Amino acid sequence: MENNFLLVLFYSASGSVKNLAHAIADGAEETGIVVKIRTVPKVSSNSEKTESIIPNEGEIYCTKDDLINCGGIAIGSPTRFGSMAAPLKYFLDSTGDLWATNALEDKPGIAFTSTGSMHGGQEITLFNILTYMLHHGMIVCGTPYSFSELNKTKSGGTPYGSSHVEGFNSSADLTNDEYEIAKNSGKRLANLIAKINA
Repeated sequence: MENNFLLVLFYSASGSVKNLAHAIADGAEETGIVVKIRTVPKVSSNSEKTESIIPNEGEIYCTKDDLINCGGIAIGSPTRFGSMAAPLKYFLDSTGDLWATNALEDKPGIAFTSTGSMHGGQEITLFNILTYMLHHGMIVCGTPYSFSELNKTKSGGTPYGSSHVEGFNSSADLTNDEYEIAKNSGKRLANLIAKINA
């Protein structure tokens, strides 16, 4: 079935959120599910079009059809003053027509984020993303403490979603704990999609 794939939708500026997206995809793909990784274009303060329809490199841009046809969604954004980044919010704000038709209802979803500092707004950014999911009637999935890395991480990782603290190692590279939390989150989401579609 078409709606058995997992959509991993993200915006990344420095590469940290992109690395989380790929870790989530790694875990999901271990279950055999098809994963589609998508991003969104930057937004401009000018009103004219600034990005081509297909990017020159990297992941391709998400469409509303990707949202409609997926079996579940992982959404990630860097934190911008305690909220999701403008490019992702701009795209999500355009989905009122999907809300009006309940197109995302009952799809499971997870959130993920990255900050520059340990207390840089991770949890509230995750809640911004989860609130979007709740408004669409999605099934929100957190990060359970059965993931042993969540109990020992010294950097990213929350019960509300996978995360990375860039200031911890001054790098977009994930720590081992951050990678495993994200990977296990992807695997768990993929298994939930399979159960819902069974």
